[in-house]
This record gives sequence, structure tokens and C-alpha cells, in this order.
Amino acid sequence: MSDVATAERAEAGGRARRQRPFWKELPLLIGIALVIALLIKTFLVQAFSIPSDSMQNTLQRGDRVLVDKLTPRFGSKPERGEVVVFRDPDDWLKDEPTAKPNPVQKVLGFIGLMPSAAEKDLIKRVVAVAGDTVECKGTGPLKVNGKELDEPYVFQGNTPCTVDDQGGQFRVTVPEGKLWVMGDHRQNSADSRYHQQDKNHGFVPVGNVVGRAFVVAWPLGRWNTLPVPDTFGQPGIKGARP
Repeated sequence: MSDVATAERAEAGGRARRQRPFWKELPLLIGIALVIALLIKTFLVQAFSIPSDSMQNTLQRGDRVLVDKLTPRFGSKPERGEVVVFRDPDDWLKDEPTAKPNPVQKVLGFIGLMPSAAEKDLIKRVVAVAGDTVECKGTGPLKVNGKELDEPYVFQGNTPCTVDDQGGQFRVTVPEGKLWVMGDHRQNSADSRYHQQDKNHGFVPVGNVVGRAFVVAWPLGRWNTLPVPDTFGQPGIKGARP
């Protein structure tokens, strides 16, 4: 037998001896998958669960939405009409019960394979950005920079503005670096209107925004995108932004 043939057989035998069984490689593969999932959650996309009825009918309690966390990292700021997830600005959730996930839910929430029950986040619609003047008189319509908004996403039976509670009537100008947010279920949403006495005067700091919710991913029967409504693109509405 030639020296070349002997060397080839020896190399093939070495590869066979070095090949590890699949069950030994499985933990490594799982570890790699978890690291990738964690990186996606941290930098790209994260799932969030809708905990209340404040965004009906756009979002239902228990819906899972996917949130784009990448574009804010490149300096993109939230725009009017976007549905955003944001960290609690100043104890907006102080009266809400804290969920108690089981160990499996904690792990899956940590790596982003399911919404994290421990995170104190809210989800609302941005209706005004820095420089905008937003106001409610009577039952509405809601106005931004003097433009009346046509809001078909407002919960059926609700009025765009609320007259029978404190905070429902207002006229404010949004400071630099802040947002004014409202829920689509106007008569069942503790949003910017009802936190005007907090340290931010009801405004949400842009730095608190986790990202934009862009799709309802679960349940499958409710799969839908979350585009910016046309009313926020009407001529003249954007004139006041710095």
C-alpha cells in the first residue's frame, strides 16, 4: 500500500474518532440558540404581552406583540401615531398587581422567547411629539397643532375626549425629548392625561421608549400589522416639530 493511501486512511480514522455523539453536542447547540435569542431580545426584537384593555380594539388583553428595538438605537425617534412600549415614567403602574411567573416562564422571558412578566412596561399610542400642541375640548375631536384627528381606532362607543373626569380636558405643548401618549380605549386608559401631576407632567421621556410595536404576533387568528394611521399624515400637522 502506498504512503499516500495509508495517510488518507489514517486521516479518515482520526476524523471518525474525533466525531462526538449528538447527545454530547446538544447542550452546546442549545447554549448557542439561547445566546442568539438573548441577543435578538436585547438588540433587535422583543415580545410583549398586552396586560389590559387600554388599547382596545387595536390590541386585546393577552395579545402578544413584537417590538422593534433596533431603530431607536440608531437615533430614530417615535413618531405620531406609532404604538410604542415604554418603561414606567413615574409609578404609573404602582396600583397594578405584580405577576408571579413560574421558573420556566422566568427563563423564557429572560431570553425573549416569551414576554417577561417582571418588566414594568406600558403600551400606548403616541399622539404628539416635541413641539406639538395637543388638546381636548368637550368630547372631541382630539386636535394636534390645530388639526382635528380622524381616529377610527378609538374604541367603539368611546369619544375621542372625555368630559366627566379630571384630566380629560387639556391643552398642552410637548417639551423637547418628551411624548404625549394616549390609549385607544379612551375611557379606559390611564395615560398622559391622568398623570399631569407627576414629575414629567404626564409626558413620557423619549429615553423611556423600548421600541415600536409593529405586529400582533399571537394568537395567530389576530395576526396583524400596526401601521401609522393616515390621519397623522395630513398636511400641516407636522409643522411644529423642531
